[in-house]
Amino acid sequence: MAKGYWVARVDVHNEEGYKPYMAANPAIFQKFGGKFIVRGGRFTNPEGEKRSRNVVIEFADYETALACYNSPEYQANIKVRQPHSMADLIIIEGYDSP
Repeated sequence: MAKGYWVARVDVHNEEGYKPYMAANPAIFQKFGGKFIVRGGRFTNPEGEKRSRNVVIEFADYETALACYNSPEYQANIKVRQPHSMADLIIIEGYDSP
């Protein structure tokens, strides 16, 4: 079964306001088995618009990735993040090669 992923690109314009969002995420992701694959780090943006932070989180499957996003815990945490950042997020099914 193919894994599920969150792929997020974020610009934070208020670091102090963003900290409570980051502090709440580990418990939420742990509940759904989420694992950071990419969390910051060096990057090159040869095409398109860039954001300052890039994150990839892996889940057991696409349905679990969606369930995490739609959970009451994460939906409440989005409201903490939004005033302090701009984000692009996709939830995508991985490729399960034959």
